[in-house]
Amino acid sequence: MEYVPSLRKKYTEEIIPALMKEFQYKSIMQVPRLEKIVVNQGLGEAVADKKLIEIAVNEISAITGQKPVVTMSKKDISNFKLRKGMPIGVKVTLRKDRMYEFLERLICISLPRIRDFKGVNTKLDGRGNYTLGVSEQIIFPEIDLDKIVKIKGMEITFTTTAKTDEEAFALLKHFGIPFKNIKKN
Repeated sequence: MEYVPSLRKKYTEEIIPALMKEFQYKSIMQVPRLEKIVVNQGLGEAVADKKLIEIAVNEISAITGQKPVVTMSKKDISNFKLRKGMPIGVKVTLRKDRMYEFLERLICISLPRIRDFKGVNTKLDGRGNYTLGVSEQIIFPEIDLDKIVKIKGMEITFTTTAKTDEEAFALLKHFGIPFKNIKKN
């Protein structure tokens, strides 16, 4: 028997039937699903210190289990001493099993480690996608606190196949993302 991440199993066994009932879908194919998770870390300070990119690549690799891509600047900006083609960030796109495993670690282990955590914001982008800003990379247990050079934040974007924010919100809530208890207007 092959390995199936527990969140993927939960999606097929619990979330699909719940969403079909909630939104009265006629077919399973109408049910929104999580397509990918993109973890992005912008490093503007890397213009002055090239080692920051290397450190960020190692940290994001440890967190996600996949080697990130170094993002380059698209144009020259003299005020920031930035030249076209300079490395200014790292990003990694997770799909399938790695995506479900990362989501489970994020929900069960990392988010509860945030100090004074009261839930994440409920603002989606209007097209069924959600971006979560994390202010410190040290909430992830894979990061060795003794090797931290600088506390850096990152953005985690959840891309869904949902047509509306309402559907995407319901999908992410079923996955267990701890949204703040704010009534939607």
